Amino acid sequence: MKTTFLALALLLSITIGAQTDSKIYDIIDAVSEDRLRSDVKTLADFGTRHTLSDTLSETRGIGAARRWIKSEFDKISKECDNCLKVFYQKDLVEKGTNQRIVKDVMVVNVVAIQRGTKYPNRYIVMSGDIDSRVSDPTDYTSDSPGANDNATGMAGAIEAARVLSKYKFENSIIYVGLSGEEQGLFGGQGLAKYAKANDWEIIGVLNNDMIGNITGVDGVVDNRTFRIFSEPITTDITDPQQLARQARGRRFYGGEVDGISRQLARYVYNTTNTYMPEMNPIMVYRLDRFGRGGHHRPFNDLGFPGLRIMEAHENYIQQHQDIREENGIKYGDTFEHVNFPYCKKLTAVNAITMASLASAPPSPKEVGIGGIVEASAKLKWSPVDGAKGYKIYWRDTTSPTWDYSRFVGDVTEFTLEGIVIDNFLFGVAAVGENGHESVVVFPNQIMR
Repeated sequence: MKTTFLALALLLSITIGAQTDSKIYDIIDAVSEDRLRSDVKTLADFGTRHTLSDTLSETRGIGAARRWIKSEFDKISKECDNCLKVFYQKDLVEKGTNQRIVKDVMVVNVVAIQRGTKYPNRYIVMSGDIDSRVSDPTDYTSDSPGANDNATGMAGAIEAARVLSKYKFENSIIYVGLSGEEQGLFGGQGLAKYAKANDWEIIGVLNNDMIGNITGVDGVVDNRTFRIFSEPITTDITDPQQLARQARGRRFYGGEVDGISRQLARYVYNTTNTYMPEMNPIMVYRLDRFGRGGHHRPFNDLGFPGLRIMEAHENYIQQHQDIREENGIKYGDTFEHVNFPYCKKLTAVNAITMASLASAPPSPKEVGIGGIVEASAKLKWSPVDGAKGYKIYWRDTTSPTWDYSRFVGDVTEFTLEGIVIDNFLFGVAAVGENGHESVVVFPNQIMR
């Protein structure tokens, strides 16, 4: 009898630890290529969405664009019985703040919040940029359709709202259009400060910036690969003593590439491989492209996990360019260059990541590890409300992703026999009754 009970318990632990959620496949199927095409066309047809452009016209400029975005969020909310709280979040940026702000401007973000049923103050965020630009970043009158950069990311956030608003989740989801990216990441700064002031607990920010190009300037054509940019460690700490303690800890115990944003990136990677194995996510160990930046950075600066999702192969003649033709080459970020089947895939990557995270319990706050000079690794973690069990992950010290795992049931400590602590890196995730997992937590305590 006892043997039968143990066998059943083992079977149950494997099932809970390995199951997938059929609704995630439904979410993938629900993302509409036609709606994405229509929304990108609408955004591009506003002529310019430059941060300093016209705000009074109903057909041209960033004012018309953000009012249209808000109207779309309002329509979605109406269709889901007012499940979205839609509002403008704005901040004044004064002339001369930097060289790209040549006049006073109100930087306005469009925010739509879908409240969670159990953890309403925990948020997973998908952002796209509203604004566009041409060669001169201070030119706010010339045509700047910004079809790929970044009408695709903005359309993706709207489409994700359409799809995910049909469901209820334990955690909250935010869909947002951020302004002022090309002028200095002002929209992200404003919303990050707003989140901090309102004590939002942000699970992660998925910044989508250019998700519609498959033909690179290098000649490569690829409709399956995409990049996930994330910084290695949390960068909001400024206290010298705390920085020194962390540096010492990383020197002896590891963790140089295991900050909260990097763990979020691994979550996107694993979720994609589970539900969309035809895609090829690439973990890029850098905050953003070489020497460049994106709207996840202001959230990172305040201690929130955030990353950038974007195409793998950029075409520089179609971004940040005046619309023109020279030597038979057409320059400019125009509608005809966007690949919408690819845009649909990356929108789906975002949607399933948010659905999975929004369905998961919180991560353990404390994870301890021990096993020095032993032939085993010992882990102990704080209990999580709503968790039906926990999963230990480990990987080779040179691996970018969590390659091995074991579901250990409803316990808060476990010893991995025969797994030498010196040879691997470890983490722990909480698992809900529905099988969805939290983001993995790298050990933050040492057990002696």
